[in-house]
Amino acid sequence: MRHSVLQRFRPVLPALGFVVLLAGAAYAQALEALAIATQGGQKQSFKVEVARNDADRAQGLMYRRSMPADQGMLFDFGRVEPVSMWMQNTYLSLDMLFIRPDGTVARIAANTEPLSTRTIPSGEPVLAVLELNAGTAAKLGIKPGDRVEHPLFKR
Repeated sequence: MRHSVLQRFRPVLPALGFVVLLAGAAYAQALEALAIATQGGQKQSFKVEVARNDADRAQGLMYRRSMPADQGMLFDFGRVEPVSMWMQNTYLSLDMLFIRPDGTVARIAANTEPLSTRTIPSGEPVLAVLELNAGTAAKLGIKPGDRVEHPLFKR
C-alpha cells in the first residue's frame, strides 16, 4: 500500500507546528526596546535583536529578505574599538549607525549595498553598531550626535 508523504508524516505535523510556534515566540522574546533621541527633540522607538557574541555578530542579518520598519539589530562588541562591517550574504540594504559607549551616534553609513564584501569602517572606536532598514536614518532625521537609548550605553 502506497501512502503520500503527507499521510506518512501526518502524526508529526502537530508537533512540528508547535516547534514553529515556539521558535516564533522565542524570536519575539529576543527583541529589546531601543530609542533614538534626535538633537531636534524627536524620539524614535525600535525593537532590536542584540548580537552579543561572536556567532550572533557573524550571522547578523544575513539571508533575511525583509525586516519590519520598527525593528533592527544592535551589535554589541563588548569593548570600544574601531570596527568594520560588511554586507556579505545580506539581501537587505541597511543604514548602519556606529555608536560610542555613551550612546551617541559617531557615524552613519546609509543605504549600504546588499551582498557586498566591501568593508564599512566605523571611522573611530565604537562600542556598538545599529542596523536599520536603508533610508530610516534620513526619513527620521537621525544624524551623528543623536543619542541611542538602550541599557548597553552608559547614561
